[in-house]
Amino acid sequence: KERKTSVRTGQKMNKNSGKLGCCGWLLVFISIIFVIVTFPLTIFMCVKIVKEYERAVIFRLGRITDRKAKGPGLFLILPCTDNFVKVDLRTVSFDIPPQEILTKDSVTVSVDGVVYFRVYCPISAVANVTNAHSSTRLLAQTTLRNVLGTKNLAELLSDREGISLSMQEALDEATHPWGIKVERVEIKDVKLPQQLQRAMAAEAEASREARAKIIAAEGEMKASRALKEASLVMADSPSALQLRYLQTLNTIAAEKNSTIVFPLPIDIIQHFMHWKA
Repeated sequence: KERKTSVRTGQKMNKNSGKLGCCGWLLVFISIIFVIVTFPLTIFMCVKIVKEYERAVIFRLGRITDRKAKGPGLFLILPCTDNFVKVDLRTVSFDIPPQEILTKDSVTVSVDGVVYFRVYCPISAVANVTNAHSSTRLLAQTTLRNVLGTKNLAELLSDREGISLSMQEALDEATHPWGIKVERVEIKDVKLPQQLQRAMAAEAEASREARAKIIAAEGEMKASRALKEASLVMADSPSALQLRYLQTLNTIAAEKNSTIVFPLPIDIIQHFMHWKA
């Protein structure tokens, strides 16, 4: 898709600016004669080299000559009529400076991010914009403000991936005529005001305390039900209560305490209570 777009853009430019006219061809012919006469001295002026990750956009008398850029490797230019511009095709990353943004729910936050982009059409990057890299940087700052201005604080803190995708689509659409492909946008940090941080911390602490109280109440309810069931079992079997006393005495003795507790059967106490009555 990118190659088709690049070729289509080049074809349009070639139709509009490929014709040099009579004077232009005359100057080109004179330049060729000059190269032939001064050969091989002018070979150093005609032969140019671009690296694997670079492309050269050639201008002949101010007009783009071919519908695609030259390179990588060797290519020839005419010394008097041609000049060229190198375009780097590698992925470029830059930091978006911290931006003071007012969210949808009227909260001021400071947000910064990082953008990764590359040039996929060298001709468009040279002919359609003055400085593709600088323009993309400025556009990324305004896009960050515009996108985050439509989000509330909860969405900003929880849906960073969705926000990054929205920014990438908006930037990619805006920089498409410049021959720029935005590959990735990431939100690095969201800085909140100190008062808001304290308020959110207090809210989170209160929420945790409320959940802890609910959990403790549920535990007490379950424990009371278990004790009720245990009391019903002991009521049916009085010897079970005596065994429980002995188990408690064994636990206390294992801790090497100086105090020893002797269990007293409930039946004896009940006998004295009936005798007093």
